[in-house]
Amino acid sequence: QKNDPPFQLKLPPKAARPEKEVDPEYEEKMKADRAKRFEFLLKQTELFAHFIQPAAQKSPTSPLKVKLGRPRMKKDEKQSLISAGEYRHRRTEQEEDEELLSESRKTSNVCIRFEESPSYVKGGTLRDYQVRGLNWMISLYENGVNGILADEMGLGKTLQTIALLGYLKHYRNIPGPHMVLVPKSTLHNWMNEFKRWVPSLRAVCLIGDKDARAAFIRDVMMPGEWDVCVTSYEMVIKEKSVFKKFNWRYLVIDEAHRIKNEKSKLSEIVREFKTTNRLLLTGTPLQNNLHELWALLNFLLPDVFNSADDFDSWFDTKNCLGDQKLVERLHAVLKPFLLRRIKGEVEKSLPPKKEVKIYLGLSKMQREWYTRILMKDIDILNSAGKMDKMRLLNILMQLRKCCNHPYLFDGAEPGPPYTTDTHLITNSGKMLVLDKLLAKLREQGSRVLLFSQMTRLLDILEDYCMWRGYEYCRLDGQTPHEEREEAIDTFNAPNSSKFIFMLSTRAGGLGINLATADVVILYDSDWNPQVDLQAM
Repeated sequence: QKNDPPFQLKLPPKAARPEKEVDPEYEEKMKADRAKRFEFLLKQTELFAHFIQPAAQKSPTSPLKVKLGRPRMKKDEKQSLISAGEYRHRRTEQEEDEELLSESRKTSNVCIRFEESPSYVKGGTLRDYQVRGLNWMISLYENGVNGILADEMGLGKTLQTIALLGYLKHYRNIPGPHMVLVPKSTLHNWMNEFKRWVPSLRAVCLIGDKDARAAFIRDVMMPGEWDVCVTSYEMVIKEKSVFKKFNWRYLVIDEAHRIKNEKSKLSEIVREFKTTNRLLLTGTPLQNNLHELWALLNFLLPDVFNSADDFDSWFDTKNCLGDQKLVERLHAVLKPFLLRRIKGEVEKSLPPKKEVKIYLGLSKMQREWYTRILMKDIDILNSAGKMDKMRLLNILMQLRKCCNHPYLFDGAEPGPPYTTDTHLITNSGKMLVLDKLLAKLREQGSRVLLFSQMTRLLDILEDYCMWRGYEYCRLDGQTPHEEREEAIDTFNAPNSSKFIFMLSTRAGGLGINLATADVVILYDSDWNPQVDLQAM
């Protein structure tokens, strides 16, 4: 008895059962129950699709197709109107006029579809696929359904979203308030896009230190003379009490995979906001596993996707990975809520992307450091599977640093005195090739985006650019908001002399508009290939 665990539950002998024994009948019953719940989910999603797809797929015959007529009323709505009609005779003339006007507004509801770019979009015109995306989002709104716009990066998710908010203001008389939640690095781009495409939308930006935020909230937000508030994830966490005071008409979250963990602080906070409609934007809706996708769907439609356990059992990737049935199931469930197009499908005029992978050898100094790292931890590497996971990851990180540039290690760079010279290039295999590549690209008039995972490597690249006389801009996670704006504007300016824009992949790969560059160089790859794809 002394050796028993403190919380061990003693069962009668009859209840004892071998731990690994599985009751076949129970398993069969659970399987049938899961199948039944999945069929119910499919029926629910088919019901959504029934209302959404006809409006999103029909080919319109005029620039603006308007369906007039009284929308069908539910039985309880009709009964309430009848009751109101009986009571109307006992009301004053003013009350009756107000009710008649209210009913007129209800029954004059129209279903609007665009065939070409709406007139309220001023800075240019929407492409055909962007108009279709706008119509799809309008269908979602008109049917009270939330959704995910998951177009590949570069297809204009920002523009389509702004066009949707413009539609609400100009055709539904709903100016706001709307909230657009974006990465800090894209705040400036979103504000510019609002001014450029739909200047009639009054967009404001909440950012800054504590005093600046307090003044903005007091002088701008609370008076309410605005339609859209654009802010960052960090600001939402810091000012959540302010955002909870508003009844948001639309909550738009850009780079929505930031809420893929339903237990994260950001995810919990945005779920507490009072919102009428929600729209998620992401170029990578599925990053690591299907549970993350469930978190997004649960945020949008908590009544439909209410059980993570059910979802995980329906789409068990451990047992069904690569299974065609799994793919078909996902398509059936996601179809009403998710729209995804890729460049190859909709932008036929774009030349195909050329992707070149260059495999390089190590320099003499890199080989020495590489060997030193392995020899230092030889006992760990020979521990036959018993090694500590964190120590192994640390070894891998040190080897990555060595492959990028040995000067990332303290004491590797010759000196003092420390000088920027050819040794900066010759001591790294990657730098040798990069030096030749940049010289050729500059000669042919190209402009380059240079990505790296490590900000200290950006420091080395900065020294290199100054030594070679290349004009550059830099953006990483530590760059202040104002400097980000200035760097992006400087690089994108007509006849800009900036040749290189250096960015950290995670800070710079999120929806920043640097379309004036024609070459992207990934100095080193991320563990997650989706991050590299996002940067490209």
